[in-house]
Amino acid sequence: MEQWHQPVMLKETVEALQVQPGGRYIDCTVGQGGHAAAILEWSSPGGQLLGLDADPQAIKTAQFTLREYGKSVLLINENFSRLEKVASEHNFRPVHGVLFDLGLSSLQLVDEERGFSFRRDGPLDMRFGPDQELTAAEIVNDFPEDELARLIWSYGEERRSRRIARCIVESRPVKTTLELAGIVAKAVNGERGRIHPATRTFQALRIAVNREMENLMLALEQAVNLLGFGGRLVVISFHSLEDRPVKELLSRETRRCICPPETPVCTCRHTPRLRLVSKGIIRPTSEEIEANPRSRSAKLRVAERIGQV
Repeated sequence: MEQWHQPVMLKETVEALQVQPGGRYIDCTVGQGGHAAAILEWSSPGGQLLGLDADPQAIKTAQFTLREYGKSVLLINENFSRLEKVASEHNFRPVHGVLFDLGLSSLQLVDEERGFSFRRDGPLDMRFGPDQELTAAEIVNDFPEDELARLIWSYGEERRSRRIARCIVESRPVKTTLELAGIVAKAVNGERGRIHPATRTFQALRIAVNREMENLMLALEQAVNLLGFGGRLVVISFHSLEDRPVKELLSRETRRCICPPETPVCTCRHTPRLRLVSKGIIRPTSEEIEANPRSRSAKLRVAERIGQV
């Protein structure tokens, strides 16, 4: 039986998007279709949803979940870095709202063959899509020690990155997820905090394999371009690396001037395209965290388009 990925902050997301009957929405990380189903329900009658996901298995699952909505939903197996191109190809612009839920799907975590989890033994893969060339195995076994350490530090914010990289290189070839998790645990002498010692290393590898940061920055810019006047951008992130480009985009697109601080007179002629709907971060309720512990690190940010497309 497939494990259901419980959508995080479902009520807050629908409210942040201001879902309305007849509205058009894009879910850039459709997953199993939890958020998408709620958006379609609240936008009925006449609502439409374009759902993207880089994972073909997620698209298959979402097709089943959203089957009752028929032609109101269009699901595309594509990375959100091509968001604007996909929307244009299907005449799906402008839109009333764009959603990014950047959390990893339960389906990906429980499938040993995908190699995402350090708790299940499987190949070192970690690709969202099978057509991607780079795998975690190639990074772990082929990257130079210095580059491996830099990657683990940059994408995992792991302070013991050099020690971990050295132990990985000394243990090559590394073939499975549990083998790698054991090497990382040994490298940190079994030190345990709130999280498993391999958590940050696995996060770093997954981000590198899927070029998550580069693709997110590209997609956020495109999302703003697709929003109609009054349209909402909603992003749910789960760690500081994901949240940082979101904050940077919102900071830039809500300001009139983006010149460097030392510039005496504004020359950028920048026009703000967004306004913050909520100046602070929206977090899950204590009740949700108790029911779904994975939601505890979620941060929701929302902004509204203020310029014409």
